[in-house]
Amino acid sequence: MLALPLALAACFGSDGDRPTLLGGTQAGGPQPFPDNFRSDTLALMRTYLNNPVGVRDASMAEPVQREVGGRQFYVSCLHFTPRETDGSYKIMRERAVIFVNGRADRVVDRTSDLCAGAVYTPFPELEKMTR
Repeated sequence: MLALPLALAACFGSDGDRPTLLGGTQAGGPQPFPDNFRSDTLALMRTYLNNPVGVRDASMAEPVQREVGGRQFYVSCLHFTPRETDGSYKIMRERAVIFVNGRADRVVDRTSDLCAGAVYTPFPELEKMTR
């Protein structure tokens, strides 16, 4: 029963073309600035949010280099208020988008160290997302 997860991990873990935060040579060396960080962030957030429609009060910080897992990556921080499943709006959320090799790679919920001192500007594109 435990062999199945290990076999699957071996199959999916050997994808040499996909950049990774934790290992491999793809994420090694100096990271390039993510030129398309706004559009990459939108694409990632569209899949990250359960309902991307109706986001309010969106703002974004320009990507800056931060240490993640012992390596330097570009990180951009977001503030936004998503629509809840019942249609209401509750609390503002802060998330960090980590870029690997110039592309948005993942969204991180725990942002206290990554987003300290971030300077936010309006991000109206996030508020205009559709399904």
